[in-house]
Amino acid sequence: MTVLEQQGKRAKAAGRTLAIAGTAKKNAALEAIARTLTERQDEWLRANAEDVAAAREAGMRPAMLDRLTLTPERVAGIVDGVRQVAALPDPIGTVTKMETRPNGLIIGRRRVPLGVIAIIFEARPNVTVDAAALCLKSGNACILRGGKEAIRSNRAVAELMRAALESAGLPADCVSLVQDTDHATAEELMHLTEYVDVLIPRGGAGLIRSVARNASVPVIRTGEGVCHVYIDRDADLDMGAKILYNAKCSRPSVCNAAECVLVAENVAADFFQKAVPLLKQKNVELRCDPASLALIGGDAAAAQESDWDAEYDDYILAVRVVRDAEEAIAFINEHGTGHSEAIITNNYFTAQHFLDAVDAAAVYVNASTRFTDGGEFGLGAEIGISTQKMHARGPMGLEELTSCKYVIYGEGQVRE
Repeated sequence: MTVLEQQGKRAKAAGRTLAIAGTAKKNAALEAIARTLTERQDEWLRANAEDVAAAREAGMRPAMLDRLTLTPERVAGIVDGVRQVAALPDPIGTVTKMETRPNGLIIGRRRVPLGVIAIIFEARPNVTVDAAALCLKSGNACILRGGKEAIRSNRAVAELMRAALESAGLPADCVSLVQDTDHATAEELMHLTEYVDVLIPRGGAGLIRSVARNASVPVIRTGEGVCHVYIDRDADLDMGAKILYNAKCSRPSVCNAAECVLVAENVAADFFQKAVPLLKQKNVELRCDPASLALIGGDAAAAQESDWDAEYDDYILAVRVVRDAEEAIAFINEHGTGHSEAIITNNYFTAQHFLDAVDAAAVYVNASTRFTDGGEFGLGAEIGISTQKMHARGPMGLEELTSCKYVIYGEGQVRE
């Protein structure tokens, strides 16, 4: 039995205990994690500083360095997220349906944990805690496999969480970290069908597609974020410029950041006069189609065909002039990844048509795509943003980490 198989076996056993632990015990464990991360955050921050130094030495881009970096303020936010999860209603045991059949059988459907959830993710150490907290509250054991850039951070916080679990009377193996960041280990995890019930990849498009293509365990795809902001002919252009700046620049390395702006042709010149100076405050590189390039001029470069499908994770924005909302919708449905899309308009009917016609997990009217987040949607921390159309779509909170089983009460009935 390999090291990973042994880890999977222990997680499976821990998951059976966790599944029937009850709300009070799970909440106590989450509070123990929050308290431990607060009291011993220096250990986590020291490990993270080593990761950041190594990544900087290796030439990691500034936007990705920001995603990797922890600060006391970010740790406080992560801890707050754990407590928010503890405060949420426990989905386990909820009866979603109950009916009496003509033969007298009472048939109900009850929410239960998925079992063991494996998460493969990249250089975001906060994911380690977010994923663990959501899995714990929903009664699932988790096996976490982060990227090499955050391995010191992940090892430190995993040990802190495991110690907290034991102090709360739950098995430490409810949360475990794959210690080896080799590609071979990730590949093995994708095929750990005897122990893993579902695999969730969180990261860039390459990681997600690789997992979806190679895994033999069930996969929920998350996170591919080629998101658009469409500035309609009836938009408030000042509002549009402000929203675009937030959607692109507030944190460009995350999956809900805008990667492309589409602008209706009859407002394009006026809009660019308002938006380009804002974007230049962050030195955003603009990659433009011929129509927008002619209007913006020397502050931009010509787009290549690949730019319309790019998830930059950086201060780069694709820019395109479109005829109207219909052309914008068609473009988004062709080039988007089903994540988050926004329209800026004061036309109620255009807004409603956009909401109906755009195929994405989250569709906004007059708001930034940056709100697509479990915390912002009232779910507490999120385990990912699903771009699939299965049972989970959009930010995945507690309910999305459950399955259902039927419970049947009888009085001696037998089938004829």
